Amino acid sequence: MPVGSIYARRFAVLATSAALTLTGLLTTAPAAQAAMPTPVSASTARTYLAALTVKTEGSTSGYSRDLFPHWITQSGTCNTRETVLKRDGVNVVTDSSCAATSGSWYSPYDGATWTLASDIDIDHMVPLAEAWRSGANTWTTAQRQAFANDLTRPQLIAVTDNVNQAKGDLDPAKWLPSVTSYRCTYTRAWVQVKYYYNLSVDSAEKSALQSVLNGC
Repeated sequence: MPVGSIYARRFAVLATSAALTLTGLLTTAPAAQAAMPTPVSASTARTYLAALTVKTEGSTSGYSRDLFPHWITQSGTCNTRETVLKRDGVNVVTDSSCAATSGSWYSPYDGATWTLASDIDIDHMVPLAEAWRSGANTWTTAQRQAFANDLTRPQLIAVTDNVNQAKGDLDPAKWLPSVTSYRCTYTRAWVQVKYYYNLSVDSAEKSALQSVLNGC
């Protein structure tokens, strides 16, 4: 191939990459998976699931996100959201207030990689409203705060904002990640969180979880 053609191709690739970076979306292979704490194994998740109370889901009467205080300060000037952005991102740079100014984030729910923190939401694996309907309505504010800011269990993960918004407060009977290879990890994490916090599951939710876990 003529030298001029090689340079032309390289320029075109660089120009395309630059354009994608400006929009915040990269379609190249991810540099790293999100670093959410590794959930329990599929066999352990199946054991946990069998131990969960199965009951009709409660109502959202009285529910408010304000009843689950977040994001709280974790260290220095960094709150929980900023801590997860730093944990789950690659080459994340923050300013003096701990806000992410650059970096890249791979969303395992949909397989997208983003370079703008504003395109990322921190998802509660078990949504706050779902927790409320599953038993958190009886918790103290301190318990709900611990749940909403839990960095020890696989409860918080950086994902594409509109995907998180599409998930909303749906359980696995109604929503699962579009990346099918991640569904095993997702359900293992879901069950671990519900088990740790002694939250109930409804029958459709349990069936959906069993179906995925049996294929893990």
